[in-house]
Amino acid sequence: MEFEKIEGLIDAPFTPFDADGNVNLAPIPEYARMLQKNGLKGVFINGSSGEGYMLTDEERMALAEEWVKAAPEGFKVIVHVGSCCARSSRKLAEHAARIGAWGIGAMAPPFPKIGRVEELVKYIEEIAAGAPELPFYYYHIPAFNGAYLPMTELLATVDGRVPNFAGIKYTFESMYEYNQCRLYKNGKFDMLHGQDETILPCLAMGGARGGIGGTTNYNGRELVAIIDAWKAGDLEAARDHQNFSQEVINVICRYRGNIVGGKRIMKLIGLDLGPNRTPFRNVTPEEEAAMKKELEEIGFFERCNKF
Repeated sequence: MEFEKIEGLIDAPFTPFDADGNVNLAPIPEYARMLQKNGLKGVFINGSSGEGYMLTDEERMALAEEWVKAAPEGFKVIVHVGSCCARSSRKLAEHAARIGAWGIGAMAPPFPKIGRVEELVKYIEEIAAGAPELPFYYYHIPAFNGAYLPMTELLATVDGRVPNFAGIKYTFESMYEYNQCRLYKNGKFDMLHGQDETILPCLAMGGARGGIGGTTNYNGRELVAIIDAWKAGDLEAARDHQNFSQEVINVICRYRGNIVGGKRIMKLIGLDLGPNRTPFRNVTPEEEAAMKKELEEIGFFERCNKF
C-alpha cells in the first residue's frame, strides 16, 4: 500500500482536563483552529504529550471523536493507539478507522519491555490490522519505554509484512540512523522527525520533510519558520529560529519538561488546558510566575503561537 507522505509539522497536543482532572473536550475546537492558524498540518493525539497512557480507553475514544469533529479542512488527525494491552490498542485502532481519523500510530509499551525487533513487529502487526486502510506509524521513543532497537532492522522486518505500515515518528538522538531509515529503499517509508530541538540538522543531513512535535503547541510558528527559511535558502534565518526554539526548550526543561511546563505555557498564551494527571507534579503558581519571567526575557511572547 502507498500512502501520502506528510510534509510540514504535526502537533502532539495536550489533553485538556478540568480542575478535578476529568477530560474536558470544550477547548478542542479552538485548539485545532489555533494550531492550523500557526502553520501546523495536523495532530497526533493521545501520545506522550497527551498523557495517553493515563487515560481510559473510553476517554481516548471521546478525545479522538472530538478532534476528528473539530479538525479544519485538510487538517490530519492521527490517533496514538498504543497500550500495554494489545487488544485495547486494536480496539482503539478500529475505532479510529470508524470515526474517520487520517491515521494511527503506537509506541512500544512501557511494560512489558520489548527487547527484540520480532516482538515489536508482532505488536505492530496485531494493532495495525485493526485499521488496515489507515497508515500506521511506529512511534520510536526509547527513552519512554526502553525499546532501544535498531530501526533499520525494524523497517526491513516489517516491510511486506504489515501492508499499512507507513513509517516512523523518530524521537531519538541518532541522526545517522534517522538518515539510514530515510534512505531505505529510496525513501519507501515516511520518516517523521520527532525532536523539535534538531529540526534544522535533520533537514540538512536527513532530508526530513515532515515531523511531529510537542513544543509546536505554543512555539509552532518558530518551528514552522525553520522549515520555511530552509526551503527559501536562508540558512541564517533558519539557524535563528532553531536557536530560539532551543532557548524555549531550555526554559521548559527547568519546569519538568514539555508535558508539565509546556502544558502550563498554554495557559500563559491564552488556552488553559488544566492540570496534569497523577503522578505528574504540576507547576505551582510560584513556578508559573518564574517561568513566565524567563520566557519574557527571551522574547517568547512576541514570537509564540497566536490565536
